[in-house]
Amino acid sequence: MDEREYVELDGLGLAEAIREGRTTAREALDAARARADRLDPKLNAICLRLDDRAEARAAEELEGPFAGVPFLLKDLHQDLAGVPTSSGCRALAGRPATETATVVQRWLDAGVVVFGKTSTPEFGSKGITEPALFGPTRNPWDLARTPGGSSGGAAAAVAAGIVPVAAASDGGGSIRIPAACCGLVGLKAGRGLVPHGPTESEPLNGLATAGVVSRTVRDTAAMLDVLIGPEAISPYAPGLPDGPLLDELGRDPGTLRIGWTVDSAVRATPHPEAVRAVEHAAELLEGLGHHVEPVAAPHDDEQLAKDFLTIWFVHQAIEVEHVKRLTGAGDEGFEADTRVMAALGRLTSGVELQAADERRKEHIAALARFHEDYDLLLTPTLGEPPIPVGSLDLPAPLRTVSEVLLRTRTTKLMQLTGVVDQIVQRNLGWVPYTQLANVTGRPAISLPLHWTPEGLPLGVQLVGRLRSEALLLRLAAQLEEAAPWAQRRAPVD
Repeated sequence: MDEREYVELDGLGLAEAIREGRTTAREALDAARARADRLDPKLNAICLRLDDRAEARAAEELEGPFAGVPFLLKDLHQDLAGVPTSSGCRALAGRPATETATVVQRWLDAGVVVFGKTSTPEFGSKGITEPALFGPTRNPWDLARTPGGSSGGAAAAVAAGIVPVAAASDGGGSIRIPAACCGLVGLKAGRGLVPHGPTESEPLNGLATAGVVSRTVRDTAAMLDVLIGPEAISPYAPGLPDGPLLDELGRDPGTLRIGWTVDSAVRATPHPEAVRAVEHAAELLEGLGHHVEPVAAPHDDEQLAKDFLTIWFVHQAIEVEHVKRLTGAGDEGFEADTRVMAALGRLTSGVELQAADERRKEHIAALARFHEDYDLLLTPTLGEPPIPVGSLDLPAPLRTVSEVLLRTRTTKLMQLTGVVDQIVQRNLGWVPYTQLANVTGRPAISLPLHWTPEGLPLGVQLVGRLRSEALLLRLAAQLEEAAPWAQRRAPVD
């Protein structure tokens, strides 16, 4: 199998070719590694190669829907026993995992051949992928721009054709943001559908979940079929789909009522291309017979952003302290921005955290009221096209101030310096739409329906009600047929 044949196939197509004897797992692995060798020096998407392990794996008799398909894990919460998980953090670099994560085991049971791990920002804390540990990952559509984050390495690798589908995760948009930046499909499943074991039950107060980024809707559906279902330490048994999600594709989604909006208090003026992306999607949907109309944002997104960040900052504080205890590292083991977020988390009282978590029911109720009249909410996934690498670096004067405050442990003064406002605006201002699905626990999908005049992808997001994964996938497959995207090729190749 040469590279040209390899990149034409999605994950299920490649597994079929291997199953039918038209190629082998080893030939597919060789094609994936050849592309990685040639393209990753430009992208910096893969932070760890596992070639010896992959060669041994490809020689096995593999079974499952993705048997023999080359695959990349995300270097965050996706532990493979004996292999380091750095989470983009200097303090954790080179530290091997002692257990294999449940989702990783389920991917292995599906037959994938893992040959590396993809880069992520430190602790997955940004919508870009520029960890100090590994350096910035770049977008295959424009190497000067970000592939998004925190699953930016995964998205860059898939968009470059290194693998047809890659592991990802989403705590505030980290599947959907890179999918939108790189012209891919990115589905965040509803809360609790995908387990988190064996060491964590429900991380980030239930905001986070695992999944994939892929080129095709059917790979996304089949991968979710692989992952879903509770395990022993799951906090509850979720409502599972009525049957395989892959079987939903091709079924008529019916005539849907869809409300679209670009409103955001976090970003008062979305980029014109973000608006065009939604308008274009609305036209496509109307052409398919759906009823689509503009609506006001159904929720208080300014309060939602504050609640999301309250939970996020406390999580960062807990994570930093955990890693310090685990490794013995000091402050030098962490990036300055992470230490700032952790400091803000330590300033948060238990009452403030509990209030932010309990306001989740208000955000859920607001979205539920919207869904009484509409089947789906349509928004941009991004507030603007993929931003240049380095755009979110804290300006030197504010960085100096924050370092002084951290060093002197006078972090309460941060709120008077503008550091907090800068972090919030820089990190959420260009991606203000994705946190809604995490806070409410609802499923949401980003689809690559728009490219800017400069050739940059800019996806749109559809948010559904509880247990609407099947509906989202049926509609996504309908849109994929109406406006195919899988064979578009990023210019990095």
